[in-house]
Parts: sequence; structure tokens; C-alpha cells
Amino acid sequence: MRYTPSEASKLLRTLKDEHEALERRERQTCEFTAAIQEDTGSVRPAYDYREMQNRLKELEEKIRRVKHAVNRFNLETEVPGFHMTVDQMLVYLPQLTARKSRLAAMKERLPVERVSAVGYSNNYLIEYNYANYDIEDAERDYRETSEELIRAQTALDLINSTGTIEIG
Repeated sequence: MRYTPSEASKLLRTLKDEHEALERRERQTCEFTAAIQEDTGSVRPAYDYREMQNRLKELEEKIRRVKHAVNRFNLETEVPGFHMTVDQMLVYLPQLTARKSRLAAMKERLPVERVSAVGYSNNYLIEYNYANYDIEDAERDYRETSEELIRAQTALDLINSTGTIEIG
């Protein structure tokens, strides 16, 4: 079947959730406690070892197939306008986000800031922090990085909603 990368990611999440639910069910039913005077047959939870193992293996195999298809798509598909594959873009986006955050702090800094005043008796030592860069450059780079981040996110969203993956 053919899926968009976005659909394949949702399918993968659904399969993983189903696998986790089966594991929880197995933990709850693969053993049980009964008092000595109880009839174990009447308190025994429904559990079929072989069926449970087969269902878990089947889901694991589906998860591998979907994950492999998504990975191949990410490795082989270039994001238009970026000369990067999807997997490279998935590294680039956090890099842009970190850069934007760092530049946000730099553009907000004052050229000169009073840090502390330490005094002994009537003598005070006043310390200042000085920006060792042009704050306007930081503001410009912040705007450019923000625009690049939006452009990259939009391009990745587009490829994830229009590209197709074959999952057998």
C-alpha cells in the first residue's frame, strides 16, 4: 500500500501503541494469584501464550516494515529548495531552532549592562558586561534564521503530506 510519510508515521505510532497495549495485557494475564481455597480455574485470566507471542511478533514485523520504508524515504528523498534529504533536514531543523534561541538571547542583550557593585567601606567596584558584537547583526541573523526555519518546516511539511511511501 502507498502512504504519505505523515500517514506512515501515524501508522507506526498506532502499531507501537498496539504493541505496548499487548505487552501490558500480557503482563497482567500471564500469571495470576489465587488464594489456596479458591478454584484457580474460576480466577484464571484468559491468556494464550502462543497466540500472544504470535501477535507480538506480527506487530513487530509490521513495525519493522513501516520503519524501514520511512527510513528509506527519508534517506532517498530530497527536500525541494534545500539540497538536503529528509533525514538531513531532520537534523537541520533542531540546529536552526538552537541557533534561533541563541540569537534571540544575543539580540536582547544591551550594549553595556551593569552586573554588580561590590563595596568595601566607601569604595565601590562596579562591573559591567559589554556586548562584544554588533547587536544589529544578531537581530538581522535572528530574523534570517527565523525565516529559514519557517521555510524549512514548511518544505518538510509539504514533502511529508505529498510524498508517497510503498509499504508492503
